[in-house]
Amino acid sequence: MRQLFGTDGIRGVAGIAPLDTTTIYAVGLALAHSLRPAAIIPRVILGRDTRESSPWITAMLAAGLRAGGAEIESAGIVPTPAIAFLAHTHGFQAGVVISASHNPWEDNGIKLFGSDGYKLPDKVELAIEEVIFKHALSTTAPDPATLPPIEDQAHYAQEYIDFLLAAVPDLKLDGQKIILDCANGAAAAIAPRLFAKLGGDVTLLNITPNGRNINDHCGALHPKTVAAEVMKHGADLGLTFDGDADRCLAAGAHDNVINGDALLLIAARDLQSRGLLTDNVVVATTMSNMGLEAALKRSDITMLRANVGDRYVLELMQQRHAALGGEQSGHILFPHLATTGDGLLTALVVLDLIARMGKTIEELTADLKVFPQVIVNVKVREKRPLEEIPLVVERIQAAEAALAHSGRVVIRYSGTEALARVMIEAESEELMRHHAEAISGAIRAELGVTP
Repeated sequence: MRQLFGTDGIRGVAGIAPLDTTTIYAVGLALAHSLRPAAIIPRVILGRDTRESSPWITAMLAAGLRAGGAEIESAGIVPTPAIAFLAHTHGFQAGVVISASHNPWEDNGIKLFGSDGYKLPDKVELAIEEVIFKHALSTTAPDPATLPPIEDQAHYAQEYIDFLLAAVPDLKLDGQKIILDCANGAAAAIAPRLFAKLGGDVTLLNITPNGRNINDHCGALHPKTVAAEVMKHGADLGLTFDGDADRCLAAGAHDNVINGDALLLIAARDLQSRGLLTDNVVVATTMSNMGLEAALKRSDITMLRANVGDRYVLELMQQRHAALGGEQSGHILFPHLATTGDGLLTALVVLDLIARMGKTIEELTADLKVFPQVIVNVKVREKRPLEEIPLVVERIQAAEAALAHSGRVVIRYSGTEALARVMIEAESEELMRHHAEAISGAIRAELGVTP
């Protein structure tokens, strides 16, 4: 069972285990040692987001890597997918991103990529975990104040920008009015330079990070922010990213948020029309709306459901040789273009698609009839198996019986936070809310955090 790694790396409050100095240093040592069979002197590329804690965590991790015999280079503040791209194209044995994605500024995280640009498989992360614990018990980490700052190499960010532009070589935004919300995160370091090359009337929001304003009432966690700005400015489209810019959501001209499900729909139909949608299959997750499944079916496209987490979407995509997959949250995977979800790449693909189709995003998603869906997040003190809690089992079974042919029940723990997520989807909004409250109330009673 995982103790450090969640579905997207190691994550927690900066300075507190597992993101204390000893564990971070041990991660560097363990990663360096795990790479030694592949290279006498492993090379690792680092990137980070804009959080206050990112510089010292990067320095501590780099110290551990160097102590373990690895060489490091830093791309500086770049989106998570930039490190995946750079690790693969430059032959680094690994890439590491210091980021907690959509979490608040107090949190941070460590994400690992292999030399192929893909996130490390579960079994590899579990093996590294064992080595981390051994080093944490036997090693004394240096004082962060004694560590020199990491020297960033600016050319890596430019290479990533060039890669994005090459992915959509014919895209021009002339005549378009676009709003971009960069969440005061990693996108703020890249989007201004990227979109300056594309023309159009582009308004950039939340591009002045101060270490503590990342994701603060902005970005992909708060898509209504960009939707309101689209309305205010009379723009054609809004696009919004999370803290490390690996996800993207959109907003149309009529104050409407367009989530990852809708982006999957339009991307699937576009790929199908060009003969690029392998076997007419799209991989989504258990959280994707039944309305997406129905809309895809009308286009003779089969939707498969993976567990939540882009690594699990990718696993199923690779098994089925699928050309498209993604999550409702805005992680979209285009394997012919990139090895991981990339919010900026998704934005460019969507803009290119709209330009080629000659339609608005509302027109392209007009037939997506979304089933009422609610997600209740319950803070928990521990992640005890829910099937071992009789009251919770009873409430789940009651919901499943009531919604057998007209809805879905998905209950899971977050892979990155101390949360239980209760998702209910149903034709009847009244039933949906009733069962969501019943199940979340049972979880709260048994596992909830005392206020």
